[in-house]
Amino acid sequence: MPSSTSRSSSSSSPASARKRLLISAGVAVAAVTLGIVSWQATAPEDRPDRSSSSSAAAAPKGSDVHAELAKLARREAGDKLAVGRADAPVVLIEYSDFKCGYCGKFARDTEPELVKKYVDEGTLRIEWRNFPIFGADSETAAKAAWAAGQQDRFARFHAAAYADGAKEKGFGRARLLELAREAGVPDMERFEKDMAGEAAAAALQKDQEEGYRIGVTSTPSFLVNGQPIAGAQPLDAFAAAIADAKARAGAGPQADDRSAR
Repeated sequence: MPSSTSRSSSSSSPASARKRLLISAGVAVAAVTLGIVSWQATAPEDRPDRSSSSSAAAAPKGSDVHAELAKLARREAGDKLAVGRADAPVVLIEYSDFKCGYCGKFARDTEPELVKKYVDEGTLRIEWRNFPIFGADSETAAKAAWAAGQQDRFARFHAAAYADGAKEKGFGRARLLELAREAGVPDMERFEKDMAGEAAAAALQKDQEEGYRIGVTSTPSFLVNGQPIAGAQPLDAFAAAIADAKARAGAGPQADDRSAR
């Protein structure tokens, strides 16, 4: 997420900085590749909306780089922050912040269409990565989303937090509890405990370090089977990337078995 905004304070700690330096040569190349396109992604609200005029940002050609980035797909069957088959031929990884206006635009305008057209029929899996860069409220919202996910309400929380006008209400404690109730979280006491717990903090750190390690600097940023796409691009840009990724996946082992999830 942004070239013109500050990263969260936790992500700039010396320990995190050291970890981001300790990367393999292959991933270092991937970081440069994604960094080249990340600056084009949408960031703060005071910047012009370029989503309608931008085309999908693609990484420089290089199958090795895409292959390294594609390995970031976790494909964990029990991932609470993912939707779609674990063995889907195409995985879209999304690095987003709940305070990012253009992340909300993608969540409202594009993501539902991707789910309807590609996830439901087994082609696409979407894996969310919490990547808060707009300060403390971003981080608490990320932890709240993770906590909602522990009770299988991530998708509903995601929709509520990205509803039109939602971010303007902020993400203080009372507001997060309101969003959790709106999402239908059944055990609010557990939700509060999970949100403030070490597991939520660890999950958030894992997602942040992954993003920084590969060069993500702005939100939203995406990988489609390793191909970077920066910003809230139009549906057609994602459709083209998914079609290309599916074609490249071919009839491999991930595409062969289309049995029940």
